[in-house]
Amino acid sequence: MVQFQETSWLAFLILLFNERLRAGMSAVSFSNGRSTTLAHASQALGAVLEASSRPDCSVFFLTQGASSSALLQFSSAHKPNLKLAHGTAAPWGVGVFEVAEDDLDGNATEKELSRVVGEARSLRMSSWCVNVVVPSDDPAFLASFAESSLRGRLLVWATRLLVVTRLPLQELRRLLASSWTFSMMNTLFMNLEDYFDGPRVKIYTHFPYGRDGSQVDEVASWTSGRGLSVRSGHQLFPEKFENFHGAKVGVTALPFRPYWIEEETKAPDGALQMTYSGSDGLLLTTIAGALNFSFAVLPVAGWGEVTSLVMERKSMMAAIYHILLPQRQERYDFTFTYEQIKTDFCMATPSLGSNWQSLYYPLSHGVWASVLAMLVVFSFVLYVVTNVFSRDDIQRLRSWGVTEVVLGSLLGQSIVQRTASSSGYRVLVATWLIFAFIVGTAYRGNLTAALTLPAYPPRPETIAQLVKAVESVTMPSYGTEFRNFFLQSESFEFKTLGAQMVIVPSALDGLRQALVKKQSHMDGRRYLDQMIAEHFTDARGEAQLYVGRQSVLPGLAGWPVPHDAPYKPQLDRLMMRIIEAGLYEKWSEDMLRQAREEGRQKEKERMEKQKLDGEQVEDEEANKSDKAKALNIVHMQGPLMLLLLGLLLGLLVFASELVQDKEALDIRTSRHQSTRTAPEADQDLAGVIGQEAALGPRGAVAVCTSSALSLFTFLLDCLWKEIGTAAACTSCTRERIDLDIGSPELT
Repeated sequence: MVQFQETSWLAFLILLFNERLRAGMSAVSFSNGRSTTLAHASQALGAVLEASSRPDCSVFFLTQGASSSALLQFSSAHKPNLKLAHGTAAPWGVGVFEVAEDDLDGNATEKELSRVVGEARSLRMSSWCVNVVVPSDDPAFLASFAESSLRGRLLVWATRLLVVTRLPLQELRRLLASSWTFSMMNTLFMNLEDYFDGPRVKIYTHFPYGRDGSQVDEVASWTSGRGLSVRSGHQLFPEKFENFHGAKVGVTALPFRPYWIEEETKAPDGALQMTYSGSDGLLLTTIAGALNFSFAVLPVAGWGEVTSLVMERKSMMAAIYHILLPQRQERYDFTFTYEQIKTDFCMATPSLGSNWQSLYYPLSHGVWASVLAMLVVFSFVLYVVTNVFSRDDIQRLRSWGVTEVVLGSLLGQSIVQRTASSSGYRVLVATWLIFAFIVGTAYRGNLTAALTLPAYPPRPETIAQLVKAVESVTMPSYGTEFRNFFLQSESFEFKTLGAQMVIVPSALDGLRQALVKKQSHMDGRRYLDQMIAEHFTDARGEAQLYVGRQSVLPGLAGWPVPHDAPYKPQLDRLMMRIIEAGLYEKWSEDMLRQAREEGRQKEKERMEKQKLDGEQVEDEEANKSDKAKALNIVHMQGPLMLLLLGLLLGLLVFASELVQDKEALDIRTSRHQSTRTAPEADQDLAGVIGQEAALGPRGAVAVCTSSALSLFTFLLDCLWKEIGTAAACTSCTRERIDLDIGSPELT
């Protein structure tokens, strides 16, 4: 192997752009053989760039320890539109980046290299196409460049890297296999080698997923006599990720229904194996079949490690959707955004609470006010018509009579027959009966609907309502990024939501807490639907949780991959085809339907087990969705409370009447006793006392029971009298008149 001085690569650059090469000279006279080898290297590089470059490409040279004065002379002696060897054009210019090493230690050199790489990346992002050429014989410098270019994101797959070196083949293979930049990116190594017939330039590349596994292949060679020769079946800058040749790659994921489902099944040979389903699991399986690779899920402890292994490039991708957030894009890239994810919130479904106003709900406030106003107006008009304009006292209606006519007809009760024959009275009553019929029919219909389909309490449906109604909002471990994103927002609702967020161990814990506490859980819409259908749905298909109408954060989602991953174009292309074919949507619907069926089946099995164990379960008829839903105590709470209030009011009125009757009875008794002699009263009292003493304790109880029965009979008699009074009130006056007329005293 030929050794060169430190300034040899600078001479190589100057030689590469020498105008005598543009004139077609194939050889240059130098003072020694080392310059002749540099001339061969420059011609080989020109041939490779000519064969592989596009007309809109720029060329960047990144050199080590070159003389700055010579570079200034080089850059000032040539125009921007330069010609490479043998007429290859670089119409978009040439850039030379120097990493100075004079009086710098290792750390300073690394810092200088990072600075240069950053400047080169800025220029690369403003160019259509870039070819980067790195000439160096130092393995340490090449390794530092590989790490700096990876951190600085200098290279993407469209950026082609050419490393010109003179390393031994064994060292070259080790360097290619040890670096992501050299093994995975679009890189060629041009190695200058001496043979008996003259110097040769062999061109190598690394295939991470070749036919025989990870391997270094020679794709082309160059000699001064034959020029550039590409080996059969190979090409310059070949595609490395169109076919993985059955290689096994590592991915990261965690169970996340309905996107990623892990199940342990038995293989045909009897061994246990892990199978993966779900919409994202099936998507990865389809892509793996198209690109001819298998995958192994790397063990992870949580969602943070799922993406951290991707950032470390230990995992090829995270095969679970992640929403694109600015904080995430700073750490890793995303594949094609195949799903529009809606981050929603869910809460416990409100239950029917105290419903004592159920009799009031069928009509609105305005209707109730109108009916009440009509009651007052019609009562006044009816009273005026029957009292002021009526000459007959019999046809007049007093206050109670007007109230009886108005309220009785409104409640659908028959009214007492009146002998009024005036047309005004009849028109008024007929008009009121029509009004009462319409209002009563509408009320009874709405009341039936309100009792069978009661109005549930209002529930939060928007973000503004959510932050006011709950004390906290839960999310799993990946919710930390959402919380930071919300706290940085200028929206008051988002800031409040971020302050209320609490991280829980799992989504299932957050959903269970939402059932019993005044809080909500937030996650993707499909995931929430899946969890509710699987864990929070009864045998009738009724969910205990509901999902809010307004989405908290609608956004696009993709798979996390390392920054500038070279296989991302292949993943994007296949994902786009699968989405356009409608397969992903069908997989998602199938997973959700299956989860609902499994959830109902589990609930039925649980209830059957409870029946077998003798535990109390709901009525079997209530578990059938096709049966009518019976009214419960919550529905009938209003009528029952109204009945109790009426009974209480009647009891109070009845007690007051009993008090009045007792006072009247006491007065009559006192008058009667005043006519009796004292010895007779004492004799009656002594008889009672003697009778109780003769009967003993049992006799006393019997006497008390007899007294209680007598009191109850007295109360019933009073109640009957009160009922009969209203029915006989019309004939009382006539009977008294007849009695007075037929009295012997009058005759």
